[in-house]
Amino acid sequence: MSYSHYSKVFKQLESKPNKLKKYVKHNAPKDRTTGINTKRCRRCGRTGAHIDKYGLDLCRQCFRDIATKIGFKKYN
Repeated sequence: MSYSHYSKVFKQLESKPNKLKKYVKHNAPKDRTTGINTKRCRRCGRTGAHIDKYGLDLCRQCFRDIATKIGFKKYN
């Protein structure tokens, strides 16, 4: 179950407290200590294709959007 999907269901069950409590007990995402899901993009929250070098903490899609603004140049 993805992080965003969990949030959507959480909003839907706010009006039903008993079902919400049961859902949270059995379906809450794990607190990760290692692996790909420990690092999230600062800008959009994605976990895949994460660029950690130079302390960027961005996914590759966000990096492409703002690379020229933060001083990176594209070489052909």
